[in-house]
Formats: sequence, C-alpha cells, structure tokens
Amino acid sequence: MADNPYSSLPDHRFWRKAVASLPPFAIDPLVKTPFKIRPQDKVATAGSCFAQEIAHRLQTSGYTYYLAEQPPQGMSKDEALRRNYSMYSCRYGNLYTTAQLLQLIDRAYGRFFPQLDYWNRPEDGRFVDPFRPRIEPDGYATLDEMRADRERHLAAVRKMIETMDVFVFTFGHTETWRHKPDGAILQLAPGVAGGEWDPDVYEFYNMTVSEVVRDFLASVDRIREVNPTVRIVLSVSPVGIIATYEDRHVVESNCAIKSILRAAADEVSRVRPNIGYFPSYDLVTVAPNAGRFYRDDTRRINPHGIDRTMKMFFDHFTERARDEETIRALKFDIAAEAETNARIVCDEEAIESA
Repeated sequence: MADNPYSSLPDHRFWRKAVASLPPFAIDPLVKTPFKIRPQDKVATAGSCFAQEIAHRLQTSGYTYYLAEQPPQGMSKDEALRRNYSMYSCRYGNLYTTAQLLQLIDRAYGRFFPQLDYWNRPEDGRFVDPFRPRIEPDGYATLDEMRADRERHLAAVRKMIETMDVFVFTFGHTETWRHKPDGAILQLAPGVAGGEWDPDVYEFYNMTVSEVVRDFLASVDRIREVNPTVRIVLSVSPVGIIATYEDRHVVESNCAIKSILRAAADEVSRVRPNIGYFPSYDLVTVAPNAGRFYRDDTRRINPHGIDRTMKMFFDHFTERARDEETIRALKFDIAAEAETNARIVCDEEAIESA
C-alpha cells in the first residue's frame, strides 16, 4: 500500500485499535502528562463538585492533600466535616466557573472589592456570604462574624496559592449569575441559598469558550506571579448539570456547556507550560463507558466510574512508590468506600431543594 501520513501512527491514534477493539475497562485516553506528582507535593483542589473526588482519593492514597484552611483548634473531625473544612483546600465551596475562580483570586489579593457584602437567609434571617452561601451550614449570627470568617478564608486562599505545588482545577459550568453594579460572580442564583431574586440587581450570564479561556489563563498568570513553579492539572467534570436557565431543554444546555468547557480546556493546555489535562470527562462519556459509569439518575458518576477515572489519574499523574507498603496504600476499594465515607457536596443541588 502507498505510504500516507497515518501509516506509522501508534495504535492510540485509531478508534478501532484504541476503543472498538478493547474491553471498556482497558480504554485509557491519557497518553502523556507534562509532569508527575510526588508524594510530598502539596496538592490543592478547586472547581466543580467532581474535583472533590480527586481530593478524597488523595487523602487516602499516601499523597499530600493540601488543606490550607484548617478548622479551629479543638473542633471535632465530624464538626469540621459538617462545616466543610475538607471539601476543598480552602472553604470556598464549589467554584463552578473560571470567572468565579478569577474573582476569588482578585478578592484575596485586594484587586477586587465587590459591592455585594452579605445575604440573609429567608428561613431564619441569619447572615450568609453571597459568594459561598452554603459553606457555613448554620449561617452567621452577626455580620461581623461573617466578615471575620471571610477575612480568615481569603488569607487561607493566599496561603494556598503561594505555597501549593500542584493545583487541580475542574471546569464545571458556563452558566452563572452576576451582581449588575460591578459584575461580581455568584456561586448560586440569589434566592436559592440566601438573598432575594431581583432582576434589577442581578443578571444571568452564560460564558463562551473565549471567556472561559480568558478567565482561566488570567487566573493561572495571577497564581504564577506569586508561585511561578506551580503545576496545574485541569479537567472537565463529567457530572451533568442540575438545571439550565437558558430557554431550551436541559439536555441541549448540558451538551453545549460541556462542549464549551472541553474546547476551552484543550486551548488552555496548549498555551501555557506545566498544565496537564486529565481526561476524566473523555473517559466517562465515551460510548462504551457512559452506560456503565453513571448512576441511576444519569447525572452523577457511580463508584465504578470513580474507581476507573481515579486509577487513570494515579497511573499517569503520580510517581508510583516502589515499596510494597505504599503501593498497598494506593489500592482502595471505591465501591466499599464511596457510599460510607465520601461526602460530595454539590452546591448546585440547592436549586432543586429551593
């Protein structure tokens, strides 16, 4: 046969060889990574609720999951868990959009001072932080208490940014809500977990590919201004959206959102060094796996899907230890663990309960 550009390509470049001819458990779309994570590296996490899966596995794997915002001395483990001290490396809750991440960094370093200061909860009148309204489950009794906790939180964010070795961020959404006077990005729509919906004060906005890329690259550049050696792992959440505010079917919006985020992740990983793409979305949604990896609600990932995606993460992004004790520690039974220990908090679910 005549020679052509595809003649000498490796097997993983061909669907028949890398997907169709393999059993589903053998499909592995991650070919190479720009770096490896060492057991002593401080790994910080943020993003949508799927990023919490990586955080949970790091905590049980022998690697260093970086908790920059620690619970107060004397607080019990159960109380710290209830008050979301281990959900992510800091108590910011889910950062669904890249705009939310960028503004968090700018608030932490005094580059942005939102006009919106607080919300009250309609059920009891207690104060909540409008940028993380569900982080304190009981709310705050006074405005001073809420502001003091916010300052501690932003100080912890600065500490995390300046001292982390690896930053794992998961793209989760493009639909967002903004405070009209200054464009402050909210985690949840007003009225869902505090505040009151007023179309004269708040507005819905849906981000484009270029805006997702712009805000994430700006976030990377700000982080590397103070921590130039940080390495970044980027992924797209395979968890479906809860609801859409666009005037269309939720399936159409979900497809559009995930396509935008996947395209943005591809662009970002090409234009900055030491940004590795972790294809959790690609593995979960490929045709042979989609029916196996989703729960009955067809939105969240089941224990088998988590097990497989995290095995891919540790196989490729980490330095496997040579001693048997550490290797055994890296082998965890997700099916037995997920239902009892994992506590994945999806702030977006408050939309349905509200």
